[in-house]
Amino acid sequence: MAKEKKLDANGYRKFGMRDSVAYMMGDLGCNMSFALKGTMALFWTQVMGLSAWYSILLVVVQVWDAINDPLIGSIIDADKRKYKRNKFLQYILIGSIGLIIGGACCFIPATKAPLVAKIFIFIGGYVLWDAFYTIANVPYGSLLSLISSDDADRASLSAWRSIGGMIGNMVPMVVFPFIIYNEDESLNGTRVFIMALIMGFVGFICFQVMIRNTEIRVDTDVQCNEDQPKFNVFKAMGNFVKNRPAVGATLAAMGMFIGMQGATTAVTVTFQIYFDNTKISGLVSMFAMIPIVLFTPLARKMVKKFGKKELSAIGSVCYIIGAAILLLAPLGIIPVTEENTKLDLIVYIVGQLICALGLGIYSTVSWAMMGDAIDYNEWKTGTREEGTVYSLHSFFRKLAQGVGPAVAVAIMGTMGYVNNSAPDANGNFTQIDVNLLSWEVACDIRMLVAVLYLIAGIFQFVGLGLVYNLDKKTLATMQAELAERREAAKAEIAE
Repeated sequence: MAKEKKLDANGYRKFGMRDSVAYMMGDLGCNMSFALKGTMALFWTQVMGLSAWYSILLVVVQVWDAINDPLIGSIIDADKRKYKRNKFLQYILIGSIGLIIGGACCFIPATKAPLVAKIFIFIGGYVLWDAFYTIANVPYGSLLSLISSDDADRASLSAWRSIGGMIGNMVPMVVFPFIIYNEDESLNGTRVFIMALIMGFVGFICFQVMIRNTEIRVDTDVQCNEDQPKFNVFKAMGNFVKNRPAVGATLAAMGMFIGMQGATTAVTVTFQIYFDNTKISGLVSMFAMIPIVLFTPLARKMVKKFGKKELSAIGSVCYIIGAAILLLAPLGIIPVTEENTKLDLIVYIVGQLICALGLGIYSTVSWAMMGDAIDYNEWKTGTREEGTVYSLHSFFRKLAQGVGPAVAVAIMGTMGYVNNSAPDANGNFTQIDVNLLSWEVACDIRMLVAVLYLIAGIFQFVGLGLVYNLDKKTLATMQAELAERREAAKAEIAE
């Protein structure tokens, strides 16, 4: 006998753990593809020998991001066709298929190809991957505001999304160092390519689980103003700029990615030549995830008690404190020698833990904050524009994800992180030999890691504490007014 479904007052399946876990699987699917982006700088500098070109090329492909994200977001918003389930889920399905190919194209190990060919491979692979990632990720992010309008439900979805992202990041952090590096700590390009293919297939499966278990409860066909004009992408972008919650959440995310994504390359090199142990880098990163795991089950209750803005602002302060601790050794407060970096490793782990606590507080509510920002757009303008609001947020996030590593690699270049291997028969340098980098270079890169984390914390505090304006009281007022408008619209249609 089939188990009877429990329905809510509107006839939808009651919100529960199934919804949270399904939404988590979506971000796990995204991160199966996105997590390897942190390896791109190492792959293209150390394996493909493009250290002199990488920063320039990374900035070039961000031009595609500038077109790609808002374009796809506006296409989704303007799409009024009726789909069997939901248009957002349909776009996610298409994107998840393309990510299998796109992700692998970013890591084609054509080490003997001419320089021009390598440049075309990099640009082509990145553009293909980025297009499919946007097709999957923009509607996925927009879905949170449609699965439920309840504040606690959204906090739960956001927290579980963070768990999905964390698991997706832990795979490359912990497992990859044991697979993609050779015995001499150098990166193995062929293994990276194979892992990119495998992760693409795993991500596709995760998306399928999410699509089949997602229930849409917010009726987006009901509009709050009587005469709906034709969708205008430029007006929608203007609305985004005026949307303080969206701008604040975006500033915080940009700071986090400029700092953390930029630090990813520097962290790896730090473990390669400073701590001289690449394989434990993943374990250290996993250890730093503990505060996020511990906070996630508490997110729903704490949001109800304190509010999302209030919690996230406290988290940004914790992050800044953790980043300050990471500066102790580079500033000479804790003396470190080339022969002994064990004490600094302990300090590094403590600083990472405190940063992770702050990040855990913020990340578990960050996506719910964007859902509220979409509602804020509807509250102030009368139109939701989910795709455009989230795609612009995604665009600035991805811009930061590109700028962060590009700036970090450029700074590392001035520190001595340059091609230093012997030329081949044609006089070309193939890769960086990290074993030949000096102790002074290692110390400088270790300092860079701490500074980038500190920048991330400051950006988060400004975005969440000063710009984002949906505190607990204002949020309650907004939700009540939106509910009244929607009910009035339904009643008017019924008449």
